Amino acid sequence: MALVATACSSSNDAGEGDETADGGNVTLTVATFNKFGYTDEMFDRYEAEHPGVTIEQKVAATSNEARENLNTRLAAGSGTADIEAIEVDWLPELMQFPDYFEDLASPEVEGRWLDWKVAQATTPDGKLIGYGTDVGPEGIAYRADLFEAAGLPSDRESVAELFGGDAATWDTFFQVGKDYTAKTGKPFFDSASAVYQGMVNQEEAAYEDPDSGDVIALENPRIKEMYDQVTAAATTDNMSAHFSQWSDDWTNSFQTDGFAVMLAPGWMLGVIAGNAAGVTGWDLADVFPGGSGNWGGSFLTVPSQGENVEAAKELAAWLTAPDQQIEAFNNEGTFPSQIEALESDEIKSATNEFFNNAPVGEILANRAEGVVVPFKGPQYFTIQDALSNAIVEVDVNGADPAAQWETFVGVVEGLG
Repeated sequence: MALVATACSSSNDAGEGDETADGGNVTLTVATFNKFGYTDEMFDRYEAEHPGVTIEQKVAATSNEARENLNTRLAAGSGTADIEAIEVDWLPELMQFPDYFEDLASPEVEGRWLDWKVAQATTPDGKLIGYGTDVGPEGIAYRADLFEAAGLPSDRESVAELFGGDAATWDTFFQVGKDYTAKTGKPFFDSASAVYQGMVNQEEAAYEDPDSGDVIALENPRIKEMYDQVTAAATTDNMSAHFSQWSDDWTNSFQTDGFAVMLAPGWMLGVIAGNAAGVTGWDLADVFPGGSGNWGGSFLTVPSQGENVEAAKELAAWLTAPDQQIEAFNNEGTFPSQIEALESDEIKSATNEFFNNAPVGEILANRAEGVVVPFKGPQYFTIQDALSNAIVEVDVNGADPAAQWETFVGVVEGLG
């Protein structure tokens, strides 16, 4: 972000107006990552309703790649897409530089989203830099066939009870995993860093003090406790498949019975279904350790350096309107953050054929109740990334947990 801070000292007027060299026709670029649920059919429909508009979607493989791309182009003063998607974990970094983004506040969209979703993208002086896309309430996705082969309950109601039902805890989750691995000799979950992500998202203030802004990652005992618990589960108890999420090995493992469970926010359902195409047995249990958790959730922003800011604002508003968010949910499982969409019969009654016709709308709505909204300050992404990297080194590459913790400590201490 130092590059962005340097570039902030100069002004950029490229966003003035929407005239283009071809006489008024506008090509709008939309930069996203992973699975947002936006299809060519959606864009074709928008283009038909807005003559002269052409839309090009650019999809980064990972959130980290999208973050790097955006930071580089902001620092250069040119090259951003007309609409840039931002993930909630690195949104706080960019909130320090609101002048780089258009103010999206408008009476037409007021009251559209959950209050806490709007607050995440609103600066202290009231500038709204992002329209909310999805939120990430989580259930436990599991392979019913692998559970059955291990002699464990396999229907989703029994699996929910197996994990503790309303009283589910992380201790229960790891105990089920230990039993599964002992019975089968096979991995239980896909990735230790993914499990840690589910755990840390339940902490109200994991790494930074909400009042002072001070970094507290090393003083907060829960961080070391969670690190120790998840690395022990991965290595000592060998519950992990030892994959780094989004790697080729992880993607391919969906076709080879690589693991039995994974934590699944709504947006992950589309990823699982895509990677596991042709594989039967996946289901979604209405349960989560600690009751509820939210992983991820993104925003659409309009960088001020763009040449078509007004047209981009209009498209961003359309993409995040309730109807389109319901459509995106149906496409990829991205759970809406819009109140009207959340209250719709279409969401409440939604099922997912790939997940054994699980009532995913009802399950994710249940898992959204009581979600903790963690405080994420400007250092959150750096700290989270460093700890995730440490866990990956232990889980995937067999590094010493104590040594990797010290590496993490060094990163945090280097923040000042």
